[in-house]
Amino acid sequence: MTLFRSFIVTFLCLAIPAMAADWARWQGPNRDNKSAETGLLKSWPEGGPKMLWSATGLGTGWSSVSVAAGKIYTTGMNKSRQGELFAFDLAGKLLWKQEYGPDWSGSTPGARCTPTIDGGDAFVISGTGQVACFKADSGQKVWQTDAFKEYEGKYGMWGISEAPVVVDGKVIFTVGGKKATMIALDRATGKTVWASKALGDFSTYCSPLLFEHGGKKVLGVILSESILGVDAADGTILWQYATKQFQGDSRGRDITPVTPIYHQGRIYFTNGYDCGGVMLEIAPDNSGVKEIWKDKVLDNHHGGVILHDGYIYGANWKSNADGDWVCLEWATGKPSYQFHWNCKGSVTFAEGMLYCYEEKEGNLALVRATPEKFDMISSFKVPMGDGKDWAHPVISDGVLFVRHGDALMAFDIKAK
Repeated sequence: MTLFRSFIVTFLCLAIPAMAADWARWQGPNRDNKSAETGLLKSWPEGGPKMLWSATGLGTGWSSVSVAAGKIYTTGMNKSRQGELFAFDLAGKLLWKQEYGPDWSGSTPGARCTPTIDGGDAFVISGTGQVACFKADSGQKVWQTDAFKEYEGKYGMWGISEAPVVVDGKVIFTVGGKKATMIALDRATGKTVWASKALGDFSTYCSPLLFEHGGKKVLGVILSESILGVDAADGTILWQYATKQFQGDSRGRDITPVTPIYHQGRIYFTNGYDCGGVMLEIAPDNSGVKEIWKDKVLDNHHGGVILHDGYIYGANWKSNADGDWVCLEWATGKPSYQFHWNCKGSVTFAEGMLYCYEEKEGNLALVRATPEKFDMISSFKVPMGDGKDWAHPVISDGVLFVRHGDALMAFDIKAK
């Protein structure tokens, strides 16, 4: 009888596909761009890992994907210049799509926002400031608001590129401008819960990082003039640091899209255009910050940075069309390596490996995360899509998801 039961359990485990490991928001569960998955390939065959499926018809945009409860979500802009939220099943079948308002049709038009999936709902922000909530299973719209218009939000010439933070019943994002710096909406109704003090700074494309420090849930964000720590409970600005102290007079001070890294009481910010990066130590009671070091080597453009085993990995900005791959020591900011491979780009991480996606030709590399050198094991050219390769790669349940323009591709990276 025991043997029979074992056979039945084994059969059911084989017959029922495993639910995907959730990557339900921008840069993953902790917004650190690191997957906890194991059992992945340590090298790829020539030509890259096997493509499981592809989907087209996403329209224009650079949204990454979110994966939650057996569904894959992303955004795109259609020919009517409306933003659309898409939901696919794990086999790439389109389940539904819904418009969420006018998306960005100015300089470099297209959708930017990676959806935030939380508690059965999907939240998006359009490139023009429309904030919307949908039921994640059906696509039914729950609410929509023009919060940026209401608070006279101010942003730059490339629209809004922020993914909202959802915490404790609130949807939080940066508006900048005259009436507030950040705002929180009730996740169920879209009504304002709090609006933080207006500093006159404007939103500069950064998706904030939520972290816990000194007994508070804190939002770390960079704006046109300030780095801020904001209390997620009520919007109080806890601490502030003038960006000019590390950026100098660089023309890139208004373009700061990189989500920061927090670790053991310190927070790291970086942005391109020769601005560099800065490490700040936060007071135990959140009463202020102290500058620890500054660096000019890893001035990350918009590809993101990763902390692993005491080192920061990412690509720097040499020009809009070029950049090197860089490793810095977390404690000191000292460069460990700077290596040129094709172009700058975006990066994600799993099981000791970096997945580096360069933006010029669309090559994607598997690189060992070691401070000794840029140790590339395998690479391949992403075969579909058009335009810049700016969407960040995502790993979920042994699948590598790559968005390139109108196309979404899923590659099998499970070790056999």
